[in-house]
Amino acid sequence: MAHLVGFNNNLTTNSPIILCPPAIDSYIQNLTSSYTEKSNEASMVSASVIMFVLAGLFFNLNLFSGISDVSATLDPKVRLFLSSALSLLLPVMSYLFSEAKNSAAASSSSSPATSSSAGAAAGELPLGAMIILAWMLLVELLRKKVDEIRMRGYSGSIQRAGRVVWLGSLVFFNIKTAGRKAVFGILWILCATRVVQRIAYTEIGKYSYAHGKNARLITSYMAKILKQEDVIHGADHDVEQENVQDLLRRCKYTVMGEEELVQEPTADGYKLNMASTIDANSSIITVGKVWNLDENDCSLFTSSDQVQRLKRLCLSFALFKLLRRKFEHLPAVTAEEENDCRDLMLKGLLLQSSSNNGGAAEELFQVVNDEVIFLSEYYHSVVPVVLASPFFLLVNYFLVLMVVAALCVMAIILCGNGDAIYAFRSIGADNYTLHTGIGKVAICLIIKARNSPEAFFSIVDISITMLLFVVYFYEEIWEFFVVVLSNWFMVSLVCSYMAKPQWRDSPWVRYAVHRIIWLRSKLNHGSLSFRQFSVLSLRWPLGLQLFSPLSLVLKKELVPRNLKQSIVDCLLEHDRRAGTAYYTPLTNGKSALQSNYLFQKLSWACQSQGSGIRDSVSEVFLTWHIATSILEVEYSRRNKQMQEASSWSSTAIRLSKYCAYLVAFHPELLPDNPEKAERVVEDMKAELSEIFWWWEYYLCSQFARVNKIIRASAAGHQQSDHRQNGVVRNGGRLGSLLVDVARNHGLETAWKAVADVWTELIVFVAPSGEEERVKGHGDVLVQGGEFITVLWALATHVGVSREADKNKPAKTLEDLMGESMRAPPPPPVDAVEISMM
Repeated sequence: MAHLVGFNNNLTTNSPIILCPPAIDSYIQNLTSSYTEKSNEASMVSASVIMFVLAGLFFNLNLFSGISDVSATLDPKVRLFLSSALSLLLPVMSYLFSEAKNSAAASSSSSPATSSSAGAAAGELPLGAMIILAWMLLVELLRKKVDEIRMRGYSGSIQRAGRVVWLGSLVFFNIKTAGRKAVFGILWILCATRVVQRIAYTEIGKYSYAHGKNARLITSYMAKILKQEDVIHGADHDVEQENVQDLLRRCKYTVMGEEELVQEPTADGYKLNMASTIDANSSIITVGKVWNLDENDCSLFTSSDQVQRLKRLCLSFALFKLLRRKFEHLPAVTAEEENDCRDLMLKGLLLQSSSNNGGAAEELFQVVNDEVIFLSEYYHSVVPVVLASPFFLLVNYFLVLMVVAALCVMAIILCGNGDAIYAFRSIGADNYTLHTGIGKVAICLIIKARNSPEAFFSIVDISITMLLFVVYFYEEIWEFFVVVLSNWFMVSLVCSYMAKPQWRDSPWVRYAVHRIIWLRSKLNHGSLSFRQFSVLSLRWPLGLQLFSPLSLVLKKELVPRNLKQSIVDCLLEHDRRAGTAYYTPLTNGKSALQSNYLFQKLSWACQSQGSGIRDSVSEVFLTWHIATSILEVEYSRRNKQMQEASSWSSTAIRLSKYCAYLVAFHPELLPDNPEKAERVVEDMKAELSEIFWWWEYYLCSQFARVNKIIRASAAGHQQSDHRQNGVVRNGGRLGSLLVDVARNHGLETAWKAVADVWTELIVFVAPSGEEERVKGHGDVLVQGGEFITVLWALATHVGVSREADKNKPAKTLEDLMGESMRAPPPPPVDAVEISMM
């Protein structure tokens, strides 16, 4: 750095100043020329601002999301913003690139350009245009953070391939010098490699029996495996007399390897070689084989809890394969499969977990939650975790890198017209920043930035470029760790270890597996949570329609542990085989009220104002939500300590706010007609507008609003028919009655009854086989799934279904002939039961 430092003799003090060599001065003059040209200044400033915002967003997204979790999916609100921004980026940046190129050409024609000592050649792109082109290539490399990896369809890959072809034309038809063309050619090869990888992922997924064709294969497999069970154990096998451990140890649900069973396709599925499933040494890994893992193998597993976690994870993967058939429109699950799966989960897993540590319901919900996460990542992952396996890790992250490195070397030599020595030397000669060092260029730019705005913007441009490079390398490294630490890779690793004897005999493999399992044990796997929305505490504009994207900013709360236990108890209580002869179908809260004499007269609150065959769940939800909110507000001031001591209050309050959230933001997940749910919300807003002046609703305290609702409900209840009132007044009346019960019979009694009603309500709305509901659950998987999606998956596995109206008239010939032209009305729903075919 000595040649950069000199002394200014004209100054009174001999203070050192930094001087830049003439070569750097000439290079910086060329670098800042994009901003000195007035005709091009606006374009370059616009490009710098756009890329500064985008680079900052990518940096924060990768850094903070990487630290917080290892999720393979992207938050939908971030995806929405980034996909919209990136869809406009290429045309905008292409225009700015053209402006920078044409402006430089116009200025050179008006005043003869002099070649700088930085190595610029006649007809070469100006540095400003090259910077824009580098940004376009780097953003294309980062675009994979937004694009989902789909196991079918090429629309996204085709669009991306078109963008890469366009960028390739800009690189190879505009850059003349060999060194610069080689550098930009390497960036373009990396972009093209990503497109080829995405197409390969789609091809593998589409034609693989382990992925794209797996749902239909599982249908054939389950039909044959259940026939084997009937032959071995007999059709009248009594699971009650069997050890619950045997249910899991002999479970034949496949985890991995079922693609090896396929012999040929048939008219209704596949012909399978089922003899391999009986062989204990086969590569077909089932839940039973996983459950027989040696828990005391300290050289492989870190703790007994970690072993149980891995076993449940493999069970979640097997259940995920079963549930995929719902989203792929395959034949319905048979009654035999429902019975077998219900025994496995409600007797095998539940009782086995209870015998271990008492956290039976917690572990059951963890299994189903992991299953929903598998579904979410299968359909909406931005990282190739679906294909994660030791073999995929070797090919995708090691062999592909070697191939890409070879292609880059070939591209460099081709850019030098076959002269390898000249090609590699030209990289430094033609790219002055690489040859001199970005540090020296940055120091000189900082010196000149004190008096030159053009130098300041050049510093911003270089900073943006470096930031994009840092984000790209960070993203590549983080993707590798996401794949290695994903549930998919963990399941594949365990199954590969079980299927390959040479792995079990290798101390190196055992050590590697042990370290990966240990590292995963240090991660936070996430807890089941749901969003909270309150009509009385969130002061949303009464005149505006709520829409789904707003739900993403709502607060989340953990699902209470006792709520999970209550739901499991509710399922077990209404299981006909486990119940008594006096079985009562599960209703929309009425049976919970009838079981307590203090609340039997409140069954009117489970009825709606509509004239349909069944009661509107949306109205019942909002009525009980307002009543629960009133009870919460009344005793949060008077007896806060007692409320906090009650576990039932936490269950009721959180479930109340979640159900209100479902009505307001996800009516498609409820059994009501979505238009009916929207009408209920509109009527509720109109009723609130009648009760409150605008200043009361927005400025008064929550306690004051609750008191006014109670007074309005009392004034409007002169008539005895609750159907003449809306959900707000009915909720106010119900809330007053609940407050009276709490005052006279104890707060714990009131909260327990309310929690029981909410538990029965959420279990009532969860199960559904209707195509519209299944589609709704599929749509929310992009957000990671909802709590009601977890309940729906559990209800599907254990055979919970709504009881069809037995008085429904039979279809006429005209109805049957017209089914292809019009959609039939949905079957009426009066109650929920666990079907026993």
